[in-house]
Parts: sequence; structure tokens; C-alpha cells
Amino acid sequence: MKKHYLPFEKPLKDLDFEIEKLSNSESDNTKLNQLIDERKELEKEIFSDLSSWETVQLARHPNRPYTLDYINTWCDNFTELHGDKAFSDDNAVVAGIGIIDGLKVAIIGQQKGRNTKENIFRNFGMMKPEGYRKALRVMKLAEKFKLPIVTLIDTPGADPGIGAEERGQGYAIANNLFEMASIKTQILSIVIGEGASGGALGIGLCDKMIMLEHTWFSVISPEGCASILWKDSSKAPEAAESLKLTPKDLVEHNICNMVVYEPPGGAHRHFDETADILKKSILSEIKELRENVNDNFLDYRVSRYDKLGVFRED
Repeated sequence: MKKHYLPFEKPLKDLDFEIEKLSNSESDNTKLNQLIDERKELEKEIFSDLSSWETVQLARHPNRPYTLDYINTWCDNFTELHGDKAFSDDNAVVAGIGIIDGLKVAIIGQQKGRNTKENIFRNFGMMKPEGYRKALRVMKLAEKFKLPIVTLIDTPGADPGIGAEERGQGYAIANNLFEMASIKTQILSIVIGEGASGGALGIGLCDKMIMLEHTWFSVISPEGCASILWKDSSKAPEAAESLKLTPKDLVEHNICNMVVYEPPGGAHRHFDETADILKKSILSEIKELRENVNDNFLDYRVSRYDKLGVFRED
């Protein structure tokens, strides 16, 4: 996969070029090792203090791992299930049953493409009504067999097309929220990239939400917010700051329960390490949910969401 550098990553590009050039030559390794150490320090410095807008850009990085990358790494045995038994299959969402280190789980995740052809096939990760129905069908299957549910969120929003609206996009999302609120098994949601609007929420109602460090979750994208407030999408960086959409912001507001920190450089440069860290977090959180949440799933979720949006005036 071709390396892509975001604007704030450009200082790394020159070092990578020099490192690659020295690696392919027979010159002294002393200079090469110095450059490698210099790059590590620079990478750590760049990624330790990102703005909200830079976090949004990282979440959209074209080299960032997607749902199937994680599934193929975690699961020796994953059976994908297709279709909603009502209209068609939605390729923007992957859903099925897998085994992670001996633990059987239902995994549902939004999937983007790596190129134009794949993105058209995956609809850029934007689910349609049939996608939400497919996701709910797999969740109901998990409930029947008492399997924990893991949802992987990575979408710029639900499909906004006329066809999706004609087939009841709003109803499909609302019905998922209604059903997920009382589904009798553990639900763990993980934001692995973008988490925009109802498109993310339609598979995001949960007992616990985890976010990777360089991700975002919000009611609207920064560009959409800027277009509405200022009639100017170029003000997206200001909107991103105001929306409080980073994992750190969302932990402060009790929306996100835990941040999984990525290695310096991000998940797109250190996928194996990120996938391993995230897998351990999933197994640990599911174990904790099984111990602390018995059959009172609805009460637990009501209590969790009751805390959101509360403010007091002194």
C-alpha cells in the first residue's frame, strides 16, 4: 500500500526518504541508526499534541485499518452473514460470527474501500436501511445464543441517497436504537475511525464505548457543521474544535468509557501493535461486562445514557 502523508506528517516524509535511501546502500549503519532514532522522536513529538482537526484527518487517513483488517487479524474463524431477509445485502457493513482467542462473538462493522472501485462497492462505509436491518438480524442471533456483540464504527454518516430515504432510512436507524436498548446480551462499541451522526449511532448504542486515540465521534461532521453555522465548509477546523469530538473530550462528557492509545505514528503505521492492544481491550471489557451486567441490560443502558446531556446551574 502506497504511503500517504497528511500535511502535519510531512516532516516524516523527508526522513523516510533518507532512511530508505541509506537502507538500500552499503554505507555505514551509524548514520542510518541516527536517522531512525531521530524519526522516532519526531513521530512521538508530532502525535503527542494533535489538534481536533488533525485528529479528524487521521481518522480518515487512507492507510488507516478498516473493519475487515481487524477481523482478519483477530479471528481464525469468521463466518460472514449476508442480507436483511427483506430487500438486499448492504456491502457497507460486515456482519457475522467469529472467535477471538476462544471467545465466540458477533462482530458488526462498517467497511470502507481502499480505492474508487472498492469505495463504490462499499458505498464509502455509508449504510443503507438494509444494512441496519442486517446488523440487527445478526444482533438478534447473538442474543439467541448469548454471544457478546462487538460493533466497529467507521462511517462518514448514513447513506443520504433518495433510495435509502424511500426505503425508510430514519426508521431503520430508530428501530435499531429501540431494539438495541433492550437486547439481552453485552454490546461493546469501538470507534476505529469516523463516527458521524446517526450513521454511527445506528450500530453504536452499547453498554460500553471504546475509542481508538485518533478517532472522532459527533452528531455531525466538522464540514457539515461549518456549512450550517458559517455557510463556509473551509471553517471545518474551527468547527472540529467546537464540537468536542475527540476521545479525550468524549471521556470528559461520559460518552466514551475508555480510550485505547495507539503507538506513536497511529494505527495506519503500526497496525499489528494496534490490533493486538485493541484485541486485549475487547476481551477484558467483555469479561468485565459479563461479571457486572446480568439480565438487567435495559436498566444498565438507561442508567448509562441517563447521565448524558445533564447540566447543572449553580
